[in-house]
Amino acid sequence: MAQEIELKFIVNPDGVDTLRAHLNTLTAEHVPPVQLLNIYYETPDNWLRSHDMGLRIRGENGRYEMTMKIAGRVVGGLHQRPEYNIELSQAELDLARLPTDVWPDGQLPADLAERVQPLFSTDFLREKWLVEVGESRIEIALDLGEVKAGEHQEAICELELELLQGNTADVLKLARQLVGQAVLRQGSLSKAARGYHLAQGNEERLLRPTPVLQVAPKASIEQGLEAALELALNQWQYHEELWVRGVPKAKAEVLGAVALLRHALTLFGSLVPRKASAHLRDLLTLSEATLTSDVSAQTAACSSEVALAKLALTEWLIGRGWQPFLDEKAQAKIAGSFKRFSDVQLSRAAAELKSTFLRSLGDSYKDQLPRLTREIDSVLLLAGYYDLAKVQAWLDNWQGLHYAILTNRRHETEDCRTDALATAPFWLHSGKQ
Repeated sequence: MAQEIELKFIVNPDGVDTLRAHLNTLTAEHVPPVQLLNIYYETPDNWLRSHDMGLRIRGENGRYEMTMKIAGRVVGGLHQRPEYNIELSQAELDLARLPTDVWPDGQLPADLAERVQPLFSTDFLREKWLVEVGESRIEIALDLGEVKAGEHQEAICELELELLQGNTADVLKLARQLVGQAVLRQGSLSKAARGYHLAQGNEERLLRPTPVLQVAPKASIEQGLEAALELALNQWQYHEELWVRGVPKAKAEVLGAVALLRHALTLFGSLVPRKASAHLRDLLTLSEATLTSDVSAQTAACSSEVALAKLALTEWLIGRGWQPFLDEKAQAKIAGSFKRFSDVQLSRAAAELKSTFLRSLGDSYKDQLPRLTREIDSVLLLAGYYDLAKVQAWLDNWQGLHYAILTNRRHETEDCRTDALATAPFWLHSGKQ
């Protein structure tokens, strides 16, 4: 088994030549383009996908290899997944040759070999550069081609940095240099993810409201912080993809995701000193300036300001960049119960909302929209331990108030305010539980 560590970028098609010229200045170790054909497999009931597994056969110059990727972690565009590679004499699956620890129950399901079938394919030219960075050896791969599923297809124009030897920090160091070319945007959608989407009919991707954050039952506050930041980063990248694909309304969602990141840092600010995130917050400020400007979605997404901010957040998460700033007392606190932390913060958010909207604000409601947005975000990040129906019922009134204020619906604003204040809290230690 190998541990695959890759950082994936989408390349602006107009910047391929600029990028290639820059890569040629980094190293003399260059591998000319080679045609790669990959066939991905799945069962009719998506058994592999449901177990977060990916199965493919890759063909290159008459050689074939079967690869199984199993569950790992994706932060931003940094993919860390165990993978198993088996050489084949022909382009036919041989699942029995995979080790038993690949399978969820420790053995190959009896009928799986009969049920898997080709689902989609990727066909692209891969050009490679091998570079030494710090203590690491890194492969840079430029992929140009397309992914196909039935009658649907989509262009591939990607750059991947794969760690061959060394440490993840050097991959991120190289990435910081490359995004200065302003032709890359950090992408979390793999070729396989796009192939699955095409195979399912290529349905239009819709705006995705921020969900209530779900964490493990006994998560620590630190794990809650990580989960909150990853959720916000996922929201950012998902809606950035939609914006670049021509969905104008996604721009507001991107800005909302950046605001959610900022609020998450504030929410945990009693445990993580501001100096720990100072550089990250500065980069977020620069990103917001670019995102709110009149430049195109592609230009904004590929700008060095936006790319560096997402890379910094990815690195902060992967390396737990707040840890060096915590003393022994802070370490003990951040290892405490996220559930207890959430209950306290939920009560504070509710008290803030009640204090702000206890009386009609007349013509001043819009002045309180930022505060209302922040406290709604607090609940989304903290309420995952409770029954989602009750959480959503409580949120609906405050989100309804937000919408009424935003759209200047004066009568509805007053009704929503009254209903929101009257809704009973759902969390423990709220005074009514």
